[in-house]
Amino acid sequence: MSKANEREPLWQRLHRDQESRSAIQLALDYGGEYLDAAPDRSVFPDQVAIAALDAFDEPLPERSTPAVEVIGQLHELGSPATTAQGGGRYFGYVNGGLLPAALGARLLADVWDQNAALQLMSPIAAQLEAVCERWLVDLLGLPEGSAAGLVSGTSAATLCGLLAGRNALPRRLGWDVNALGLFGAPKLRAVLSEGAHITVRKSLAILGMGAAQIEIVPADDQGRIDHSRLPPLDEHTLLILQAGNVNSGAFDDFTSLCTAAQQAGAWVHVDGAFGLWARACQATAHLTAGIKRADSWSVDAHKTLNSPYDCGIILCRDREALVGALQASDSYLHFGAGRDGMLYTPDMSRRARGVELWAALKSLGRAGVDQLVAQLCRRARQFDDELRAHDFQVLNEVVFNQVLVACESPALTEQTLELLQAGGECWCGGSMWRGEPVIRISVCSWTTTPDDVRRSVAAFVDARERAAAAIA
Repeated sequence: MSKANEREPLWQRLHRDQESRSAIQLALDYGGEYLDAAPDRSVFPDQVAIAALDAFDEPLPERSTPAVEVIGQLHELGSPATTAQGGGRYFGYVNGGLLPAALGARLLADVWDQNAALQLMSPIAAQLEAVCERWLVDLLGLPEGSAAGLVSGTSAATLCGLLAGRNALPRRLGWDVNALGLFGAPKLRAVLSEGAHITVRKSLAILGMGAAQIEIVPADDQGRIDHSRLPPLDEHTLLILQAGNVNSGAFDDFTSLCTAAQQAGAWVHVDGAFGLWARACQATAHLTAGIKRADSWSVDAHKTLNSPYDCGIILCRDREALVGALQASDSYLHFGAGRDGMLYTPDMSRRARGVELWAALKSLGRAGVDQLVAQLCRRARQFDDELRAHDFQVLNEVVFNQVLVACESPALTEQTLELLQAGGECWCGGSMWRGEPVIRISVCSWTTTPDDVRRSVAAFVDARERAAAAIA
């Protein structure tokens, strides 16, 4: 950098970078290249790409770096080291794909750089959040007037739902947690399945509920909570159910469980991270029968709906319970006549997630969401059929988008998964199911085609053959 440039005021150089739009155009060009190459690239980065990331490990530069150089380095070193979630053969961790309209909206929203805390900070963010809330309640068939808050993911959404319940139950018993705190409050208990997601336990721990306040209910062979072994519920109970077991994809019996909870005065939260969207599809809606009787629901738009990361949603039938649990007020905060998003989330300053959520819902419409969910389920059933045809064991009833696969021995299953992940043709995660290792397939991207499934099954077969030869 010349001495003249060193003496140039920073704001002048940044204005020049902004006016030229070179960095923005370069990022768009690189992004287009990345999307074009995604279907054919290795699904997981190779060791060369991962090793190249060491170049980022440098001392903080003493002088500023031109924006185009920053973007260039990011693409050169960063793009090869990403997982190709948008390529159609990534089946790990229930990570969704990326709808074109939602991606475009995200890019525009990032340029807007809106703070979605208050209507007065961003009228457009407030308006789109309000529209999304109304659309979601309608699409998912939830009680009219239910509130929705946009958070980072189901971890935060579950925390919000359980927080609302933790405060609502004592209030019904005459104790105001906001005014009196938790010391001396009526004791609560949480009842959940042994197959509940780890985020549920994490949320309960954050809320101050330890192992002594948690009652674990055995699950059946598909991971559904065993209704026959449910302890008596009462007005001190938080009951946590699942719409989509994280391994098997199984759904709890909401009709009977929610009815029992309502009669006992318990609060019901449904962890529906990826499975709540089943309610928006005619072919799978039966899996969620009775779910509207719950009190709160958590779901991710960045999973089944294929909105960009990150976008979790907390839905609560009792708007006052959710807002009261997340209350914050000060003289400098001026609430608007419309929606103030911070009332429904733990954080205040946050990006305008409602922009890409609105774009996803707008671009798909009711029929499109139905078709998207049905398509993911068809691809999962194709995996089921073709893997069985090649003598793999499928251990779950494939009712949604999850497929649990095993070989003839635990050692062969583990070695097959290791070779499959290293091969780059497709990528699946591993898990434990009923005490044995399994290969976990999560079909979550709109880009996955029947040919992607066939290619992935062929990769399974090849990995198993090489694993068997290595073990012999």
